[in-house]
Amino acid sequence: MRTHQNVLDNDLVRLFQNGDELALEALIARYKDKIFSTIFYLVKDRHLAEDLFQEVFIKIIDKLRSNSYNEEGKFLHWALRISHNLCVDHFRKEKRNNTTSGDSSNLFDMLEICGDAADTKIVNGQIQEKVRVMLDLLPYEQREVIILRHFAELSFKEIAQLTNTSINTALGRMRYGLINLRKMMEENHMVL
Repeated sequence: MRTHQNVLDNDLVRLFQNGDELALEALIARYKDKIFSTIFYLVKDRHLAEDLFQEVFIKIIDKLRSNSYNEEGKFLHWALRISHNLCVDHFRKEKRNNTTSGDSSNLFDMLEICGDAADTKIVNGQIQEKVRVMLDLLPYEQREVIILRHFAELSFKEIAQLTNTSINTALGRMRYGLINLRKMMEENHMVL
């Protein structure tokens, strides 16, 4: 069995387009955590995020099979753009249907608690929960930029392209998001 561990993304795309199904599995394995966590933090519902995650890869497969993949950018950035667009479509449908996106408490299911000792796990869990609650209180645009920057690890240029804004707008949203998080931390006497 061939390993695709050290193969570049564009080469994996070409291999998949030439019939190598393992190449797609390698791409999915390489980026599934970043794509899923980005979707999850945007929609705040584990089940919805799983559905959208599957839709993302169905679209990716369709686009790759129809040779619609543009190699100018990175595969991850392209996949996150598809993810972002599906999330935006979901929110538009939700707004039209005037429904809610689910229980925001599902947001707390995403991250694992770090540390070996039980006390450390409890403290870390409480801190992460508070940060996630505060993140959820931010305006959508600020939360989105913080999630894309810190969880998807995108550059500000990539964030600007993904959100169809200028780099300065993305930077501004990040700045105001962080200022608002700091204010909330001060109001709650929270120290990280």
